[in-house]
Amino acid sequence: MNDILQFFANIFSDFGLADAIDIIIVTFVVYYLLKLILETRAQQIIKGILLLVAATFVSDVLELHTLNWMCKGALTLGAVAVLIVLQPELRRALEFMGRGRIISGIGSGEKENSKRVVMAIANAVEKFSSEKTGALIVFERQTVLEDYAETGTVLDAEITQQLLGNIFYEGAPLHDGAIIISGTKLYAAGCVLPLSSSQSISKDLGTRHRAGIGITENSDAIALIVSEETGIISMAEDGRLERFLDTKTVEKRLLEIYLSNMKIKGRLKKFSKAQNAISKANEEHGKNKDMIYGKPAGNQGKEENDAE
Repeated sequence: MNDILQFFANIFSDFGLADAIDIIIVTFVVYYLLKLILETRAQQIIKGILLLVAATFVSDVLELHTLNWMCKGALTLGAVAVLIVLQPELRRALEFMGRGRIISGIGSGEKENSKRVVMAIANAVEKFSSEKTGALIVFERQTVLEDYAETGTVLDAEITQQLLGNIFYEGAPLHDGAIIISGTKLYAAGCVLPLSSSQSISKDLGTRHRAGIGITENSDAIALIVSEETGIISMAEDGRLERFLDTKTVEKRLLEIYLSNMKIKGRLKKFSKAQNAISKANEEHGKNKDMIYGKPAGNQGKEENDAE
């Protein structure tokens, strides 16, 4: 027992702050890798790779040279295959680490204008739900959705209930695609979005819902969806779908998002003003240091040269 305690004492005797930080970072990375694997088709691929590793180990121990050679070759090719097959998942992970902007597009208008936009969207969604008009509204946040906007028609228009109604009116040229809202502007309509490949989505949900979930899997956007068959209002965020929402809930959620982002923007503006003030003060201080008896140092040098 004493030997065991001494063993652990020796291990932790040199344990420092850097080791603790190292363990926390590695734990964080492994956790999110496992989470990504469990949420996607990578789970089946990882099982296949683990089976190949086990077969390689067993064939090596039993000296099954041909089988061992085949398994090692399959593992080498498998590494390249995994990068190709899991390209969407890897792209999503990299986009998550490097979100496009410091402050999101949503909520980048004045408070009253934001409230007006939220009310227009909520009223339009309520009408869509009662009339069973299909709609897919995407709210851009930190990840820029320019690539998806280019698949549709750029409008850059003021958001009104009438405009939303005209776009999603059955038979209208842009009614089948999604609209992308950036800040308080309707940026693009008729956009094509990536479909989610998640196996956990109910079979009752169609392409519109899969597209709404798909865009939230590939970015930090929020998608508001109205079912054409049932009129049910849903909201997707971070690859998760919340269904059976009422218009009051939608209005409340959108207001929270808009107003919270406006507060962040306000803090950034104050910080920017403070930085500008400091920069100006430093410039003035630099100018004062360069002055000699009320004359710039450069002019004094010029006068000395003239005197010579």
